[in-house]
Amino acid sequence: MTDEELLEQMANGNQAAFEALIHRYHSPLFSYLERKLHDPQKAEDFTQETFLKLIRQLKAKKQPNNLKPWLYQVATNLCRDYWKSAFFRSEKQELDRIPEPKDSKTSIIEIYEKQEERKEILASLSQLSETQKEIVLLRFYQDLKYKEIAAALDLPIGTVKSNLFHALKKLKTSLKSFKITKESDGDRRNG
Repeated sequence: MTDEELLEQMANGNQAAFEALIHRYHSPLFSYLERKLHDPQKAEDFTQETFLKLIRQLKAKKQPNNLKPWLYQVATNLCRDYWKSAFFRSEKQELDRIPEPKDSKTSIIEIYEKQEERKEILASLSQLSETQKEIVLLRFYQDLKYKEIAAALDLPIGTVKSNLFHALKKLKTSLKSFKITKESDGDRRNG
């Protein structure tokens, strides 16, 4: 069933259509928001708020034309509003700490290496402009097409492509220098 068919049925009060739509988009939206916010609880709150906005939209008889980019646009705008809020500024230091995943089956060395790689990737992403970071997350973590990203971020497609090109160039340089540093550290330990 297409998104448009689900929306049509939701607008007519079909609960099963709403549940199917939640099942389709909850996890991708949540993971997008978690990567942006580094806070699973807030990501869950914003995911729910995104779906609530969809329900309000349908109750007002305004069905989104292209649902997927519309959902990411709402989620992105929720993040932007949050980052502008006084509440965020008071919590900012807490958000700077990124929780590390725990995996009891891997060795300490593997955990350390994964943490280092994760930190480097996050540090590299943080060097990008907010627009470039959003485009990278939507393209590679959410698998959105250029047209969908453009709609979600309210940007021309050419701007999306240009920002993605420059973002990938910056990431490549940054991650390459990380790899060189890591290899020279390994050489010093072994030599």
